[in-house]
This record gives sequence, structure tokens and C-alpha cells, in this order.
Amino acid sequence: MARQHTFPTDLLKAQTDWYRTYRHLADTTATSTSGAAAYRRRLLTLSARIAGHPYWDSSAGTPAARVALKELARTLAQG
Repeated sequence: MARQHTFPTDLLKAQTDWYRTYRHLADTTATSTSGAAAYRRRLLTLSARIAGHPYWDSSAGTPAARVALKELARTLAQG
């Protein structure tokens, strides 16, 4: 049976923003390199926020939870 994960709102938002920012970076670099550095900096900031979130120090912060967070955020970012 699959385990349901309840993610903190700020963690889910950061991961969703990461996917949206990554998509913007890909779109930007496809047309020009102008503005790409800002998107790269944003990805670094979001990556640090996600990796350092206290949720990962809890018993819920399993490798399976990391995968579930990414899957959920990817779905939300597409919508």
C-alpha cells in the first residue's frame, strides 16, 4: 500500500517553484542567454531551501518522501 505524505506548505511550494523556475530557465536559454543567470541563482536558492528543510530531519523525511514530493510538485507545476 502506498504511503500518503503530508508535506509542509512551504516545502511543497519551494519544490513547485523549483520546477517552474527550471522550465523558465530552459525556455530562456532556448531563445537567449539574457536572464538565465537570475534563473540559475533562483534554482540554487530553492535547492538549498528544499534540501535544508527541517522536514527531512523528521521520521517522515524518507527517500520515498523525496520522490513523492518531486512527483507531486512536478504535477502542480504543470497545471
